[in-house]
Amino acid sequence: MSRELFVYDPPERFVAGTVGLPGHRTFYLQAADGGRITSVALEKEQVEALAERLDDLLDEVVRRSGGAAPVPAIAPLELADDKPLEQPVFEEFRVAALALAWDGETQRVVIEAMAPMEDGGEPPLGDMEADGPPTMVVRLTGAQARAFTTRAKAVVSAGRPPCPFCSLPLDPEGHVCPRANGYRRRAA
Repeated sequence: MSRELFVYDPPERFVAGTVGLPGHRTFYLQAADGGRITSVALEKEQVEALAERLDDLLDEVVRRSGGAAPVPAIAPLELADDKPLEQPVFEEFRVAALALAWDGETQRVVIEAMAPMEDGGEPPLGDMEADGPPTMVVRLTGAQARAFTTRAKAVVSAGRPPCPFCSLPLDPEGHVCPRANGYRRRAA
């Protein structure tokens, strides 16, 4: 099958965001450039892992370059983005695999978000010439990548507060804590 590519090099905007109420949120990566918008759905854990690994990658690039790489230690304030996702959100696909790399020639971070393979096989990450599932490819400067991680971490942590005993999310409808072993105190 011919691969559908959504390439942003670099995007005007690349953010993680959600639609819905805490506990029922759908997470998205959204890239925008020149009136073109691509939104892909993914799991909360994927957003969290991407933000953590991206921060680790940027720190390693700075370390290996001896500080010469154009990567700031923290996200520049002028790149802070707290606006909601562009509406309406049309999901192009659900992400099955994410890839992350540093392109030393262009001094850019490359993020690939790929839909699942129809045959259930391994996706051809990094090979844009190969046939495969739809893929969003985003190339970011170091500063854009730091700004993305800052927002992504804030979006992930903006959900339901964790239970102080088991760390699972507290539901507004009630929470049965596994550490309590199903035990509830009776009202006197």
